[in-house]
Amino acid sequence: MLRPSLLCVALAFGVSACVDPGPMREGADGRPVPVIYRISQSDLPQIQFRMLDSINTLRARSGLQQLQLNAQLNAAAATHSRDMSAQGRPWLFGSDGSSPVTRVRRAGYSGRLVGELISETFETEIETLTAWMNDPDTRNVLLDPSARDMGFAFHQDANGKLWWTLTLGNPFEQSPVPQFVPAPAPEPEPFAALTAPAGQ
Repeated sequence: MLRPSLLCVALAFGVSACVDPGPMREGADGRPVPVIYRISQSDLPQIQFRMLDSINTLRARSGLQQLQLNAQLNAAAATHSRDMSAQGRPWLFGSDGSSPVTRVRRAGYSGRLVGELISETFETEIETLTAWMNDPDTRNVLLDPSARDMGFAFHQDANGKLWWTLTLGNPFEQSPVPQFVPAPAPEPEPFAALTAPAGQ
Protein backbone atom coordinates (compact mmCIF):
# COMPACT_ATOMS: atom_id res chain seq x y z
CA MET A 1 0.00 0.00 0.00
CA LEU A 2 2.77 2.38 -0.79
CA ARG A 3 0.90 3.70 -3.83
CA PRO A 4 0.53 7.49 -3.56
CA SER A 5 -2.95 7.36 -5.08
CA LEU A 6 -4.18 5.50 -2.01
CA LEU A 7 -2.87 8.07 0.46
CA CYS A 8 -5.96 10.27 0.54
CA VAL A 9 -6.71 12.53 3.43
CA ALA A 10 -8.62 10.45 5.95
CA LEU A 11 -10.89 13.38 6.78
CA ALA A 12 -12.46 12.99 3.35
CA PHE A 13 -14.17 9.95 4.78
CA GLY A 14 -15.02 11.54 8.11
CA VAL A 15 -12.47 9.43 9.95
CA SER A 16 -12.01 10.65 13.49
CA ALA A 17 -9.03 10.66 15.82
CA CYS A 18 -6.33 10.60 13.17
CA VAL A 19 -2.76 9.94 14.18
CA ASP A 20 -0.55 13.02 14.08
CA PRO A 21 2.70 11.94 12.41
CA GLY A 22 4.41 15.19 13.43
CA PRO A 23 6.23 17.60 11.13
CA MET A 24 7.27 16.26 7.72
CA ARG A 25 11.04 15.84 7.39
CA GLU A 26 12.76 16.52 4.08
CA GLY A 27 15.82 14.82 2.67
CA ALA A 28 18.73 16.49 0.87
CA ASP A 29 16.76 16.22 -2.38
CA GLY A 30 13.82 18.14 -0.89
CA ARG A 31 11.52 15.09 -0.96
CA PRO A 32 9.72 13.85 2.16
CA VAL A 33 11.64 11.33 4.26
CA PRO A 34 9.46 8.45 5.43
CA VAL A 35 9.01 8.20 9.19
CA ILE A 36 8.52 4.72 10.62
CA TYR A 37 5.32 4.39 12.62
CA ARG A 38 6.65 2.59 15.71
CA ILE A 39 4.05 0.95 17.90
CA SER A 40 4.04 -1.80 20.51
CA GLN A 41 1.53 -4.23 21.94
CA SER A 42 0.89 -1.78 24.79
CA ASP A 43 -0.57 0.57 22.14
CA LEU A 44 -2.99 -2.09 20.87
CA PRO A 45 -6.10 -1.10 22.89
CA GLN A 46 -5.82 2.54 21.81
CA ILE A 47 -5.22 1.51 18.18
CA GLN A 48 -8.17 -0.91 18.23
CA PHE A 49 -10.57 1.72 19.59
CA ARG A 50 -9.30 4.34 17.16
CA MET A 51 -9.97 1.96 14.27
CA LEU A 52 -13.37 0.98 15.71
CA ASP A 53 -14.43 4.62 16.10
CA SER A 54 -13.23 5.45 12.58
CA ILE A 55 -15.06 2.54 10.96
CA ASN A 56 -18.21 3.25 12.95
CA THR A 57 -18.09 6.87 11.74
CA LEU A 58 -17.93 5.62 8.15
CA ARG A 59 -20.72 3.10 8.76
CA ALA A 60 -22.92 5.76 10.40
CA ARG A 61 -22.60 7.97 7.33
CA SER A 62 -23.95 5.04 5.31
CA GLY A 63 -26.78 4.37 7.77
CA LEU A 64 -25.25 1.08 8.93
CA GLN A 65 -25.27 -0.51 12.38
CA GLN A 66 -22.26 0.13 14.59
CA LEU A 67 -19.63 -2.52 15.25
CA GLN A 68 -18.28 -3.66 18.59
CA LEU A 69 -14.89 -5.15 19.41
CA ASN A 70 -14.88 -8.89 19.95
CA ALA A 71 -12.13 -10.66 21.91
CA GLN A 72 -12.22 -13.83 19.79
CA LEU A 73 -11.98 -11.89 16.52
CA ASN A 74 -9.13 -9.81 17.99
CA ALA A 75 -7.31 -13.06 18.80
CA ALA A 76 -7.87 -14.46 15.31
CA ALA A 77 -6.60 -11.22 13.77
CA ALA A 78 -3.49 -11.22 15.99
CA THR A 79 -2.70 -14.83 15.08
CA HIS A 80 -2.93 -14.08 11.37
CA SER A 81 -0.85 -10.89 11.57
CA ARG A 82 1.99 -12.84 13.22
CA ASP A 83 1.62 -15.67 10.72
CA MET A 84 1.76 -13.35 7.68
CA SER A 85 4.99 -11.89 9.06
CA ALA A 86 6.43 -15.39 9.52
CA GLN A 87 5.40 -16.29 5.95
CA GLY A 88 6.70 -12.98 4.61
CA ARG A 89 3.63 -12.41 2.45
CA PRO A 90 0.20 -10.79 2.82
CA TRP A 91 -2.39 -13.37 2.02
CA LEU A 92 -5.54 -14.82 3.49
CA PHE A 93 -4.32 -18.37 4.21
CA GLY A 94 -2.36 -19.44 7.26
CA SER A 95 0.99 -21.20 7.04
CA ASP A 96 -0.85 -24.44 7.80
CA GLY A 97 -3.34 -23.84 4.95
CA SER A 98 -6.05 -22.60 7.31
CA SER A 99 -8.70 -20.21 6.04
CA PRO A 100 -10.09 -17.12 7.81
CA VAL A 101 -13.17 -19.17 8.75
CA THR A 102 -10.95 -21.78 10.38
CA ARG A 103 -9.04 -19.12 12.32
CA VAL A 104 -12.13 -17.49 13.82
CA ARG A 105 -13.47 -20.92 14.79
CA ARG A 106 -10.17 -21.81 16.45
CA ALA A 107 -10.33 -18.54 18.39
CA GLY A 108 -13.76 -19.55 19.74
CA TYR A 109 -15.98 -17.27 17.63
CA SER A 110 -19.24 -19.12 17.01
CA GLY A 111 -20.80 -16.55 14.68
CA ARG A 112 -20.41 -16.15 10.91
CA LEU A 113 -17.26 -14.67 9.44
CA VAL A 114 -18.34 -11.66 7.37
CA GLY A 115 -14.92 -10.83 5.98
CA GLU A 116 -11.24 -10.34 6.60
CA LEU A 117 -8.95 -7.54 5.42
CA ILE A 118 -5.17 -7.73 5.48
CA SER A 119 -2.32 -5.36 4.72
CA GLU A 120 1.47 -5.39 4.51
CA THR A 121 2.60 -1.79 4.86
CA PHE A 122 4.58 0.87 6.70
CA GLU A 123 1.43 2.97 7.10
CA THR A 124 -0.60 3.76 10.20
CA GLU A 125 -3.94 2.10 10.90
CA ILE A 126 -5.78 5.23 9.72
CA GLU A 127 -3.79 5.37 6.46
CA THR A 128 -4.49 1.67 6.02
CA LEU A 129 -8.21 2.24 6.59
CA THR A 130 -8.15 5.05 4.03
CA ALA A 131 -6.55 2.74 1.47
CA TRP A 132 -9.14 0.03 2.21
CA MET A 133 -11.92 2.57 1.71
CA ASN A 134 -10.44 3.53 -1.67
CA ASP A 135 -10.68 -0.03 -2.99
CA PRO A 136 -14.22 -1.24 -3.84
CA ASP A 137 -13.64 -4.83 -2.65
CA THR A 138 -12.25 -3.91 0.76
CA ARG A 139 -14.71 -1.02 1.20
CA ASN A 140 -17.59 -3.48 0.65
CA VAL A 141 -16.30 -5.61 3.53
CA LEU A 142 -16.03 -2.61 5.87
CA LEU A 143 -19.54 -1.46 4.96
CA ASP A 144 -21.17 -4.89 4.92
CA PRO A 145 -24.64 -4.38 6.49
CA SER A 146 -24.54 -7.77 8.22
CA ALA A 147 -21.35 -7.08 10.22
CA ARG A 148 -21.76 -6.60 13.98
CA ASP A 149 -18.42 -7.62 15.54
CA MET A 150 -14.88 -6.52 14.72
CA GLY A 151 -11.42 -7.84 15.50
CA PHE A 152 -8.28 -5.86 14.72
CA ALA A 153 -4.60 -6.53 15.41
CA PHE A 154 -1.11 -6.06 14.05
CA HIS A 155 2.40 -7.44 14.08
CA GLN A 156 5.39 -5.13 13.53
CA ASP A 157 8.69 -6.41 12.18
CA ALA A 158 12.02 -5.07 13.40
CA ASN A 159 12.32 -2.90 10.28
CA GLY A 160 8.98 -1.22 11.07
CA LYS A 161 6.85 -3.10 8.53
CA LEU A 162 3.30 -3.62 9.78
CA TRP A 163 1.04 -6.58 9.14
CA TRP A 164 -2.57 -5.51 9.82
CA THR A 165 -5.54 -7.88 10.03
CA LEU A 166 -9.15 -6.78 10.44
CA THR A 167 -11.87 -9.40 10.86
CA LEU A 168 -15.64 -8.80 10.83
CA GLY A 169 -18.31 -11.21 12.04
CA ASN A 170 -22.00 -11.62 12.76
CA PRO A 171 -22.74 -13.38 16.08
CA PHE A 172 -26.32 -14.23 15.11
CA GLU A 173 -25.43 -16.37 12.09
CA GLN A 174 -23.33 -19.51 11.73
CA SER A 175 -20.32 -20.04 9.45
CA PRO A 176 -20.03 -23.29 7.54
CA VAL A 177 -17.79 -25.99 8.99
CA PRO A 178 -14.33 -25.13 7.62
CA GLN A 179 -12.69 -27.42 5.10
CA PHE A 180 -8.92 -27.84 5.37
CA VAL A 181 -7.85 -27.38 1.78
CA PRO A 182 -4.36 -25.92 1.32
CA ALA A 183 -4.46 -23.09 -1.18
CA PRO A 184 -1.86 -22.43 -3.88
CA ALA A 185 0.42 -19.49 -3.20
CA PRO A 186 -0.92 -16.40 -5.01
CA GLU A 187 1.06 -13.44 -6.26
CA PRO A 188 1.74 -11.16 -3.25
CA GLU A 189 -0.54 -8.15 -3.02
CA PRO A 190 -0.19 -5.10 -0.75
CA PHE A 191 -3.60 -5.82 0.73
CA ALA A 192 -6.47 -8.16 0.14
CA ALA A 193 -10.01 -8.86 1.25
CA LEU A 194 -12.07 -11.94 1.74
CA THR A 195 -15.81 -11.81 2.01
CA ALA A 196 -17.64 -14.85 3.33
CA PRO A 197 -21.11 -14.95 1.73
CA ALA A 198 -24.02 -15.38 4.10
CA GLY A 199 -25.56 -18.83 4.35
CA GLN A 200 -22.54 -20.79 3.12
